[in-house]
Amino acid sequence: MAVSRVPSPPLQEVNTPVAENWCYTQVKVVKFSYMWTINNFSFCREEMGEVLKSSTFSAGASDKLKWCLRVNPKGLDEESKDYLSLYLLLVSCNKSEVRAKFKFSILNAKREETKAMESQRAYRFVQGKDWGFKKFIRRDFLLDEANGLLPEDKLTIFCEVSVVADSVNISGQSNIVQFKVPECRLSEDLGALFDNEKFSDVTLAVAGREFQAHKAILAARSEVFNAMFEHEMEERKLNRVDIHDVDHEVLREMLRFIYTGKAPNLEKMADDLLAAADKVRMLKWQTNISATVQKCGKKN
Repeated sequence: MAVSRVPSPPLQEVNTPVAENWCYTQVKVVKFSYMWTINNFSFCREEMGEVLKSSTFSAGASDKLKWCLRVNPKGLDEESKDYLSLYLLLVSCNKSEVRAKFKFSILNAKREETKAMESQRAYRFVQGKDWGFKKFIRRDFLLDEANGLLPEDKLTIFCEVSVVADSVNISGQSNIVQFKVPECRLSEDLGALFDNEKFSDVTLAVAGREFQAHKAILAARSEVFNAMFEHEMEERKLNRVDIHDVDHEVLREMLRFIYTGKAPNLEKMADDLLAAADKVRMLKWQTNISATVQKCGKKN
């Protein structure tokens, strides 16, 4: 006999919905099996509609449900007279009804299960009610010695039963707090830092215009700025970088990209921006601009 174990609630995985309250309904299923051997089967004298019954059996000594198997060796009726009919019968129970699935098979000479048939759902049994197969197996096939289903003229039927027992509800409250990760605003925040010039520590001058910036951000994004501020160069000492041959609007757009990773006017000034990027060795910036230049070229 095997009884399904009621599981405890699993741990919640990351990114799965978390409810404050939960409930598991576990339908318990009791499984057991029974073997019935009929000796000298070929001598059974039962006519069509007449029946053989097995002894009663149950899932265990304390189980109040009693079952038996019922066989019509020559079929249940005119339609099934060329077949063996096989049924599971609920002999007695302490409930108004029981639901169960079942599987029948025949053990051959090698004690292997053959000609198996099983119910496709759990059927409703009441005391005295049976379910099964009117045309379980053809008699001529069963009696043919070549098929090996009646070794020493013994028919051995193997039956597996799964009874739906009571369902169990387990409920509780979740102790997991679900935190919502805010949308990342790093790009917007760094863009605001560039615009308001707060905590700036270096001045970039071009064509009479000046832009306030932050050495750490410039160094992280440009090989040239990184080398400039890392070594004892004039720009590091004076906290000022003079840039030549670059328009101030181009420099503004380049600095916007350094801080935010975005360049709203990229297509308008792609060639100038590519030249500026080359001066400060911004590889990702160069790649983006080159792709844009090619795209614009195809359009034209």
